[in-house]
Amino acid sequence: MDRRTFVTLVAGTCLLEPLAVRAQQTGKVFRIGLLAPYTEPTPGGRIDLEEFRLGLRDLGWVEGKNLLIEIRWAGLNPQRQRELAAELKALPVALILAFGTASIRAAREGAPGLPIVMVNAGDPVGSKFVASLARPGGDLTGTSAAGAEVLSKQVELLSAAVPQLKRVSTLMSSANPANGFFFDAMSLRAKTLGLRLDRIDVAAEGELDGAIARAKGGALVVVNDPMFFRHRVRIIELTLGSQVPSSFGGREFVAAGGLMSYLSSNAWHWRSAASFVDKILKGAKPADIPVEQPTKFELVINLKTAKALGITIPPSLLQRADEVIQ
Repeated sequence: MDRRTFVTLVAGTCLLEPLAVRAQQTGKVFRIGLLAPYTEPTPGGRIDLEEFRLGLRDLGWVEGKNLLIEIRWAGLNPQRQRELAAELKALPVALILAFGTASIRAAREGAPGLPIVMVNAGDPVGSKFVASLARPGGDLTGTSAAGAEVLSKQVELLSAAVPQLKRVSTLMSSANPANGFFFDAMSLRAKTLGLRLDRIDVAAEGELDGAIARAKGGALVVVNDPMFFRHRVRIIELTLGSQVPSSFGGREFVAAGGLMSYLSSNAWHWRSAASFVDKILKGAKPADIPVEQPTKFELVINLKTAKALGITIPPSLLQRADEVIQ
């Protein structure tokens, strides 16, 4: 796919904000960039982009009339991500949206001084993207994944699903700067539950087999990362083969055979991203726009996988699930 392909928006009848009206009347078109940590659109990515488009449309931004979106499919290579961020800045674009911690960091390094809207940042404060959630204080703002809270909750949910559990491992990408913060938060929760928590870092796909083998005899929390999403089928095959009950950060993992997932809605992150774009294009500074965190989280459980692992999910946990896959 051409890296310069624009996202096509379907124009619908909508009430435009004053600035958007003026932009159409004067012929001014704002250009924004989007840095994606994939080499091509994924099915889930297309859904996310559609949510973003709908959010923009609700705020009066219609591509081809007052807005253009430049997408760069950067993949996982940090250097490539930085190069494409610099390319977007040189076009120029008014701002860059970056999805996930690694892409956010690359956007900041490749396009210094340019406003950046973070989408689903794992730990924006711990990663030093912002000074605080309430007052970012720099060129970055956007949505946080509330990563430490979510991952700690996953430890708790695995403990509830497997009452006899004694040890939990956490699978992390070594490229994630928030790993230390996440592990510390998860360790505190594990301690209150009487569990031992082990940390397993991987840098490449070839390390997955050995990493998941180390989790055998316990349970596993897989910390969200584009590399893990890309190889989710392989990861699930390995966890099932090693009889390791595992928790993930997305329904796609459970649909592919993972035991459970617990995460905020991607739709919320992308709708919120549209609101941040709207504010910045209307003159607000990222430094003054508070970072937003999700308030609703979704628990999905796969009963077929539970049966394959020899696990009987307690009725009390099933009642808490937003979706149960039979």
